[in-house]
This record gives sequence, structure tokens and C-alpha cells, in this order.
Amino acid sequence: MAEKLGPEKRHSFLHGGQKVFEWDQTLEEVNIYITLPPNVPTKLFHCKIQSKHLEVGIKGNPPYLNHDLTSPVKTDDSFWTIEDDILHVTLQKREKGQTWSSPIQGQGQLDPLVADQEQKRLMLQRFQEENPGFDFSQAQFSGNCPDPRTFMGGIRSD
Repeated sequence: MAEKLGPEKRHSFLHGGQKVFEWDQTLEEVNIYITLPPNVPTKLFHCKIQSKHLEVGIKGNPPYLNHDLTSPVKTDDSFWTIEDDILHVTLQKREKGQTWSSPIQGQGQLDPLVADQEQKRLMLQRFQEENPGFDFSQAQFSGNCPDPRTFMGGIRSD
């Protein structure tokens, strides 16, 4: 079941009609995929992940990406790798379950319909994780979801 709840496709971030990167997300992380230019040794690429900022580039050149992130990330659990000419950045969300409309703050936002589908997919993934053994594959969501902290009629344990 978990495979069905993962990202079905990557979103493209375009600038001036050119693809800058592709990305997807799960409950816990945002993944960015950057196709590297040919004939550049991989050891020249660098990536700096900060709580609210991402910088990617080739050493000795201005950064390819140098932007604030949509939401804060856990830097100790975020990382980057290069495989098959793709630089893959994994950003661990500080707030698990939060739906990002774009990795980069204020740019490349998903259109409202796609953002709604993404939020419903993450909601389904969260329900499945919190209720193992139940099949939510046919569940329909209105888009309104109670906050799990207040779902039990405001009962508090403190």
C-alpha cells in the first residue's frame, strides 16, 4: 500500500521555459532532482542546505540555485547525492505532513488543482501510517481534515 501513496510523478520547476529542476514530496521530505550539465566532474558540484535556504552550484561559479525554502527543514537529516548525472537533494521537513506548494519560497507554485491533489495524497498517506491495517485506498476526501490534536473533542491530557 505504501508504494501507491508515494509521489506518482515529479513536478517540474520551470523558469523562462527551461526546466530548472524536478521535485516531489512525501509526508516527511521534499526531494529535488537537478540534471547536471555534461562534462563537469561531479567533485566540483556543491550543495549547502540550511534550515530555510538552499544553495546548489559548481565551485568557483555563481550558484545555480540560491533561494529560501518554502518551509524550514531539519538540516541534520537532510542530504544530497549525485547518481546518474542527477543531483538529488533530500530535504527533511521540520513539520511532518505539511504540504509544500513548491520547494522554493514564492516561485514555481503548483496550480491550485495539483496542490489540492497533492494535499489529499499526503492526507491519505498520513491516515494509512497512523492506522496500519486499514485500507484507505478508496477513501474520498473533501479537503477538510480535522486537526488530529483536537479531533477528540478538545480532550487534553495536560
